Amino acid sequence: MRTRTRSVLALAVAVAGLSVAAVTPASAADSVLTINGAAGDAVAVGDVLSASLATGTTATLYSSATGTSGVKCAASTFTAAVTDNPAAPGTATESVTAHTFGTCTSNVLGVTGVNSVTVNNLPYTTAVGSDGSVTVTPAAGSTIQTTVVLRTLLGTINCVYQAPSLSGTTGAADNSINFTAQKFTRTSGSSLCFANGFFTAKYAPVQDVTQGNATVFVN
Repeated sequence: MRTRTRSVLALAVAVAGLSVAAVTPASAADSVLTINGAAGDAVAVGDVLSASLATGTTATLYSSATGTSGVKCAASTFTAAVTDNPAAPGTATESVTAHTFGTCTSNVLGVTGVNSVTVNNLPYTTAVGSDGSVTVTPAAGSTIQTTVVLRTLLGTINCVYQAPSLSGTTGAADNSINFTAQKFTRTSGSSLCFANGFFTAKYAPVQDVTQGNATVFVN
């Protein structure tokens, strides 16, 4: 009888354990995006994320993938709202609502200064994968577009550049988003506007503005 009693008690404990496991919510680390560490809290849908250029870096739009001629900006910031943050491994999505550039210069022959660099056709959708991939796409029927306004010896010119999408990577060591030589094609502007623009920038750290600028991790 004592043996039977112990067996019944063991079965009851096991069933209780299964019941607790069934109702316990998934841990935060199960989400693609978390704050305050990889095992921190899941980033909530609707939270606003933001990042500026990593310290000591610049954003560049050069005329070739390996060249140094074009436009360089010492300041740039993006802002995005989280639209989905599923379990990891998976892909979180964000809606980029603002992307600004400032303190820009140019070393293109005949160009005397940069009036502005403006990102058009917002919002864009950004997909961030557990594998470290970042993909930026425009709305259906639209395109990623940037307008660069240059001062030249012949007056002010507008250079419009477009790309179907952008690909980047996340950096776990510094909570960054990186773009390297992403190609844009000139769609309008004078011959002083270089034919292709290759965009490179590193944004770090990505922070959750809604949660007091908590650092965002990708799992």
